[in-house]
Amino acid sequence: MSALIGWARVSTADQSLDSQIEQLEQAGCIKVFSNKHSGAGAKNEEALKQLVDYVRDGDTVVVTKLDRLGRSLRQVLQTIESIRAKGAELRALEQPVDTSKQDAFSNAMLQLLGVFAEMERTFIVERTQAGREATGRKGGRPFKLGEDVRAMIVAEFKKGTSKNALSQKYDVSRLTIKRIVEA
Repeated sequence: MSALIGWARVSTADQSLDSQIEQLEQAGCIKVFSNKHSGAGAKNEEALKQLVDYVRDGDTVVVTKLDRLGRSLRQVLQTIESIRAKGAELRALEQPVDTSKQDAFSNAMLQLLGVFAEMERTFIVERTQAGREATGRKGGRPFKLGEDVRAMIVAEFKKGTSKNALSQKYDVSRLTIKRIVEA
């Protein structure tokens, strides 16, 4: 007996899944899997694995939009391939995607929408990087030691002070000293 199985996802914990879940239930989904993580994240992959493990031959996985399956063409297509390997199909409610239709248009539309999902992910990364450069925040934890202290460490090391002695004097790890003197 085939069933409609829903998948809903939002990127952050403060976003609501309610609208997607409502659409999926109205479409006739008997069970809806949901996730509140970025499509590119490992937790999203774990949740998608649970969905794929659940579906059976003849089922149809229903999403509101194709990009709910992931943010890269590779991830979306891998998920669809995993679903189809189980004998199930995929349908997007708001897009002309239905893998049960074996026509050229449906296959082309699936590929095209996946490309746009990957392109949007690239744009997001580019915008994030541009924002970091504009604000001077490039990520990572700030250095514990300022440039002046780092210069003193290099000078002391060149005079023969050991890395161990420097790490104790400046209250940092030996690896930090190693990185400073080898930079």
